[in-house]
Amino acid sequence: AGGARTAAARMGSARGAGSRLLGFLSDTVSRGATEALRALNLSALAGRPIEEIFLGLANYVCPDGGTIDEGIAREAFIETIADLAGAGITDLDGLTLDQMQTVFELYATNAIEARLCNDIGLKLVILPSDSRQAAMVQAQLNDFIRRAVSDSLTKARAATASLTPDRVLAFVSGIYEQAFIILQIMGDAEAEGA
Repeated sequence: AGGARTAAARMGSARGAGSRLLGFLSDTVSRGATEALRALNLSALAGRPIEEIFLGLANYVCPDGGTIDEGIAREAFIETIADLAGAGITDLDGLTLDQMQTVFELYATNAIEARLCNDIGLKLVILPSDSRQAAMVQAQLNDFIRRAVSDSLTKARAATASLTPDRVLAFVSGIYEQAFIILQIMGDAEAEGA
């Protein structure tokens, strides 16, 4: 993908969506769900089930557009909504910093995986020709990405608590870049072990 910085830069729409999502989640943790929704003129969603709230946030987090990048961001956000219950996040009121990190981790993982799948389709990333090996790579992909994003977020955990709206995009960009570095290291280690 041309290195971690280039790979992260190619995540433009997903980084913007991740920034808006993280900004909303940070606001929710600090001021509560009702106030965070009110700030986005979405007060009618207060008190609704978390899936409904997130569906209502979709146009704010990832505005509908026509580009592939915008489609990747939106697909990743919809996947994140589907993953919330499995992660044990069922109520936006009382959202903790750990839950905020989990939601962002789910989103970033889904976005990177969707980008890589798109790159595979465009043949920018080549899968093994053996179908069993390709299936094994696919099975490992989500786990690799999730660990890379989690490791990146853990390294930056102290910064999460003091995010300002102006610093969110830089923070998210850094997380994507760190995640791609970790993915590259993990991929190289897998290749050497094979």
